[in-house]
Amino acid sequence: MKTIQTDVAVIGAGTAGLAAYRAAKGAGARAVHIEGGPYGTTCARVGCMPSKLLIAAAEASHAIDTAPGFGLHIDGHKRVNGREVMARVRGERDRFVGFVLEGVEKTPTEDRLIGHAKFVDPGTLEIDGHTRVKARAIVIATGSRPSIPDSLEGLGDRLVVNDDVFSWQDLPRSVAVLGPGVIGLELGQALHRLGVRVVVLGRGGRLGPITDPEVRNVAERAFKQELRLEPDAKPGRIERQGDEVLVEWHSADGASHSERFDYLLVATGRLPNVDRLAIDRAGVALDGKGVPLFDQRTLQAGKSAIFIAGDAANDIPLLHEAADEGRIAGENAARFPNVAPGLRRAGIGVVFSDPQIAVIGGGWHAQRPGSFATGRVSFEDQGRSRVMLANKGVLHVYGELVSGRFLGAEMVGPRAEHIAHLLSWAVQNRMTVAKMLEMPFYHPVIEEGLRTALRDLDAQLKARPAVAA
Repeated sequence: MKTIQTDVAVIGAGTAGLAAYRAAKGAGARAVHIEGGPYGTTCARVGCMPSKLLIAAAEASHAIDTAPGFGLHIDGHKRVNGREVMARVRGERDRFVGFVLEGVEKTPTEDRLIGHAKFVDPGTLEIDGHTRVKARAIVIATGSRPSIPDSLEGLGDRLVVNDDVFSWQDLPRSVAVLGPGVIGLELGQALHRLGVRVVVLGRGGRLGPITDPEVRNVAERAFKQELRLEPDAKPGRIERQGDEVLVEWHSADGASHSERFDYLLVATGRLPNVDRLAIDRAGVALDGKGVPLFDQRTLQAGKSAIFIAGDAANDIPLLHEAADEGRIAGENAARFPNVAPGLRRAGIGVVFSDPQIAVIGGGWHAQRPGSFATGRVSFEDQGRSRVMLANKGVLHVYGELVSGRFLGAEMVGPRAEHIAHLLSWAVQNRMTVAKMLEMPFYHPVIEEGLRTALRDLDAQLKARPAVAA
């Protein structure tokens, strides 16, 4: 068996792993990255990019459906060519993956190790029985995979996850979606708009990343106007019948349903890929899911020479966060034991549904009861939103009673992806609500709705006394 000695070994060559490798090399360390699967990040292959390609097609289809609202009528019957839709998704997806592969190919061949790594001890990895890597520090960046309940395994190829959708040659006739989280909402609505019969089923009433009860209720009403959505359904029998899946469930009102679908799309979350690393040999404390306990500022597991980044950390499964974490972990691994906190940016999360969802700065759930006020605006009568026939949704903004500092927001509504950036910048710069209201707002734009919410929040902050901690 071959043995390699290096300063930093990175397990995984996705977004976080490549960022960690480059950061370690940039810090002057010897480094290798180990990959047991195909190169190309989760985002490029089966995540953010192919999903947005499908959503873009769905938006074009929906624009035709809503054109009569503007007085525009299209003669004839709209036809969705599923094969052409999916061919574009796969073709553009492969281009994005190609860009990632070009970057990988620029790394020295001797730094790219192929195979599945396991811990032998805290400083040693073994790759598929052919190579041992002894490293001064190790970065775990193994990503995640879809979580599939064992009870559904009998569905065979009628059970799919988001990874499978983007390999379809054609659009199916019908899909049942389990899980109204980010993936379930985005893909469920996109497939519906492309003519697929869809129902989205959830448990407990959760909807995407929303934690603010009022925002969640508005979001549910908005989505139900278009989509068959039951966020608090009680599932019953789910079984394969021929080339279909029988799905039975009870609605929140007690009504029973039984329907057959071409596929069951499971979007109930993802699992960190740490269970195949022999992580018990790494000598670090683990949480209940077997993930190393780590410092979010340094990505270091305890006081060890092991760092963790990206989806494997089971923390914030977003590309920009994975890239930041990879950079921090790689730099600290290179200079271990002299680790230091890295730049962690203000929280920002977006769901590319319609209306869009955004959570900024941790949202409502992150605020301490009694310490903050809430400003509100509805988009139902907001000027530019009505002009665009996009007048659905609500924005809640949160401010600290003691200081007047802006803390975050939750939103469902038009162009949330853009408003989210403005608000996350304000959080990161620790701006007060009063200072934000000094910023320019053009007319007529959707951002005027943000100004309305901030004015409401400013009034609330001035009217309510602060509660002592």
